[in-house]
Amino acid sequence: AAFPKSLDAVAGTALNFLTVNFGWLYLIAVFFVLLFIIGLAVSPFGQIKLGGDNEKPEFSTPAWFAMLFTTGMGIGLVFWSIAEPITHYMSPPYGEAGTAASAELAMRYTFFHWGLHPWAVFALVGLALAYFQFRKGMPALISSIFYPILGDRIHGPIGKAIDILAVFATVFGLGTSLGLGTMQINTGLNLLYGIPDNNIVNILIIVVITGVFTLAAVLGIEKGIKFIANITVRLALLIMVFLLLFGPTRSIFNLLTSTIGDYLQNLIYMSLWTDPIEEEGWISGWTVFYWAWWIAWGPFVGQFIARISRGRTIREFIIGSLLAPAAFSFIWLAIFGGTALNLDIWGNAGIGSAVSENIASALFVTLGNFPLSAVTSFLAIILIAAFFITSADSGTFVVAMLTSGGGQEPSRKLKAAWGILLGGVAAVLLVAGGLGALQTASIASAFPFMLIMLVMCYSLVKSFAGEK
Repeated sequence: AAFPKSLDAVAGTALNFLTVNFGWLYLIAVFFVLLFIIGLAVSPFGQIKLGGDNEKPEFSTPAWFAMLFTTGMGIGLVFWSIAEPITHYMSPPYGEAGTAASAELAMRYTFFHWGLHPWAVFALVGLALAYFQFRKGMPALISSIFYPILGDRIHGPIGKAIDILAVFATVFGLGTSLGLGTMQINTGLNLLYGIPDNNIVNILIIVVITGVFTLAAVLGIEKGIKFIANITVRLALLIMVFLLLFGPTRSIFNLLTSTIGDYLQNLIYMSLWTDPIEEEGWISGWTVFYWAWWIAWGPFVGQFIARISRGRTIREFIIGSLLAPAAFSFIWLAIFGGTALNLDIWGNAGIGSAVSENIASALFVTLGNFPLSAVTSFLAIILIAAFFITSADSGTFVVAMLTSGGGQEPSRKLKAAWGILLGGVAAVLLVAGGLGALQTASIASAFPFMLIMLVMCYSLVKSFAGEK
């Protein structure tokens, strides 16, 4: 395993250089994108249809929302909804650890990392793709977005370079998530059924799940992806309602209410705070890391939400892809994170120490404090697998679109090939201990994409100005 170690070292150096020296740029860029997207929604451009003027949306609003959410947040949110607030509670960005104040701060920063900012990134890429695809009839490629600036040169080397970068960002970004999901499933199986937590089991999990998500991608959006996304959302709601009823209900509602207030009041401050004096590395380790991760996911989630949003207006698209998922994330985080913090602070449940030993165990240790934990933990494993599948099947679909010249319905063979390849990438990296390297690679590839995103804003406005 010499190769992954050197890959890890190179990627690690690159990442460290970028987050430490250009952290401020990531913060400014993502905040700008958020303001830009909100500005578009309230501007007269909001009435433009993503498609012909008389087109109707292809999917019902609930199905559209289920696919939006499960693709964009899925695994990550299940993985981090408890682990992140608990980690921040034990080591906050500033102030004393393990206090009431650090618990509130932990929730506010978790909301910040999973709230409006990531969805603004996805919405920007998705909007630009949907607009040039359905309104201007161009191929479903990232390079199409630059037509107003580059003209026909998007068909040459510059365009190809942009599209290849998007494929790399997608494969690395998904590989990381598949790795995270596999680790969490294996930890759950280990805690519940004593199945060993090792590489052989990890590979078996990847093989089974790759089979399912490749099948879903091959079946297409209507039969495969939408079907699994709908089941996933129902299962997520079931576990959410269970925790809400059996958990500290009043405290969850109080926490949700005050954290939303806290989040909105400090939104601008958090968006631009770089910890300039102490420079402890908390911001580059968390916020900048997340912003880079969301940008690396941008081409993939954006491409997929564009594909399912035909026939909606720009305003509808932005409200649907910015506010709705952020609101759902807040409720989810308040229920899961709030329950875990409450148990840890008042019930001495030891979730903090479990998280510092194995971050993947957070969810299962929390569920273990409630009745029916064998059932809920089993459902949680199914949920992680389902989220895993919804992210991966849409990812497979997108990479197949990107590599078939931007066709709306890539061939089944191509989708199957990419599905198997994605599973392979995740397996190789996990076994070689390269999950760190993968994350790092996906984030280093986000740097050029961040610059591409800023140019996207200009390109969109330039094209909108030509609309009658």
